[in-house]
Amino acid sequence: MKKLFDSAVSRRSFLGGAAAVSALGLAACGGNDTPSGGEGGGEGGETTSGGGTITAGSAYAPSEYNPTKTSSAFCLGSNWHVLEGLYGTDPHDYSTFPELATGDPEQVDETTFTVTLREGAAFSNGNAVTTADVVESFDRTKADATYSAFLSPIDSLEATDDTTITVKTAIANFSLLKERLALVRVFPAGTSDEELSNQPVGSGPWMYSTITDDAVDLVPNPNYNGSYPAEDAGLHYDILVDATARMTAQQQGQTLVMESVTADAIPTIESAGCKVDKVQGFGTRFIMFNTAKAPWDNVTARQAVMYALNTDLMVENIFAGLAATASSYIPKDFPNYQEAATVYTYDQEKAKTLLDEAGVTPGDLKIRCTDNTQASAMATQAQQDLAALGFNATIAEETSAATYAAIDGGTDDFDILIAPGDPSCWGADPDLLLNWWYGDNVWQQTRTGWGTSEEFAQIRELMNAALGQSGDEQQATWKQVYDLIADNCVLYPLIHVQTATASWDDASKNPLGTAIEGFEGIGTTGMSFIGCKTVTA
Repeated sequence: MKKLFDSAVSRRSFLGGAAAVSALGLAACGGNDTPSGGEGGGEGGETTSGGGTITAGSAYAPSEYNPTKTSSAFCLGSNWHVLEGLYGTDPHDYSTFPELATGDPEQVDETTFTVTLREGAAFSNGNAVTTADVVESFDRTKADATYSAFLSPIDSLEATDDTTITVKTAIANFSLLKERLALVRVFPAGTSDEELSNQPVGSGPWMYSTITDDAVDLVPNPNYNGSYPAEDAGLHYDILVDATARMTAQQQGQTLVMESVTADAIPTIESAGCKVDKVQGFGTRFIMFNTAKAPWDNVTARQAVMYALNTDLMVENIFAGLAATASSYIPKDFPNYQEAATVYTYDQEKAKTLLDEAGVTPGDLKIRCTDNTQASAMATQAQQDLAALGFNATIAEETSAATYAAIDGGTDDFDILIAPGDPSCWGADPDLLLNWWYGDNVWQQTRTGWGTSEEFAQIRELMNAALGQSGDEQQATWKQVYDLIADNCVLYPLIHVQTATASWDDASKNPLGTAIEGFEGIGTTGMSFIGCKTVTA
């Protein structure tokens, strides 16, 4: 499979959906290239492929499987295998491909498109997938706060007949229609929220078998008739939040794939014989200012702090090099990247000059951070960097839930927040990534206090304009947004992290004699096993 971060997808391919990429879909993941029972994996000798159990060690615990509302790192990833949308998103390069749809949307007029369903598609419970199922899945997903901003450019889906969906958009010539439709996972109409949360039913290649807090098992969907059928008897996840437990299971061969390898463990797991994929992603550790409080309502004061932070040292000491400092809102290796007009590099003298220009006399300062290990370490370094400017910074570290509850309550007198975030689990088009923090939502209206500013209104106007554009024109508009966000630095990435994933790709090296064929790590949370299969020496 063509990996986004080894060879960036062209802007035009990314924006246009790229018919050629969609036609290739996920086949190059390896599963369909070697006939079942043929040779594969290993460095020599006869091997058999398929028919086994894919085993994986998850770094995240399940929390919410309901596809209309989930933002759970584990559940989003496992749902990829169980529930289809009209379109899917390949998390390796973020290209879209038809799942329940038979091809690209057909445009009727500026705001009307039609999509045809795949013939014979059926849920794992045996019921045929209908256009009514698709419409209800869309309506319920759009109604949830997690997805409403992403889906707002689509007014409605209507069942034209038994096989055709009519899509009405709020944006003329909406260029990101497939990317947005890919967010909606289709389930049987009438399924209760409780049923969706407990064990959702879908039409994908896999179906849930058993779900517990410690392990999740999937088996092949006997009714699946799509392009990427499961070739193994099972897909088993062990929930191993503890990094040492994941390492032990991987080293012993009990898991074929290990999610989220820590930097210090990479040499050990590689020497054991595993492949480690290190993929640059969007996942960020960001800084957010409380602009409702002086002096952070002054852009010059905010910029002074940005120049005062030694992000290169953070990458070296906290991330062991498995990260990149931000030179734009979008990471450098992503499609649609352009360097922002303002790039913040460590410059204490410039920081002091800007503070003087802003008329700020350094004093007490409260840094909030979540209990994410890296965010906590970054807050400690930020405390030291700001001390060099004369600030007396204190750190308030709590869980994410407690941190945002305090901020959202409106009574917390914090100055800056350092925390993690990664909306790229849903996709990587700039509008989606921008909307998570710069949509008309709680982030700017409540948390930063910047939602009534002229600059925020300008950003929203440009973002809306870009939705109806394509190609170079759209890219130029997004560049204006990147520049405004960087210049104002109200909420901005400090670090874009890499994700490291270990896998046994050679059965002869695994103590248990099994490998996984075609697996590739991705730059966000979750693991994709679509098109992959086991290989036994």
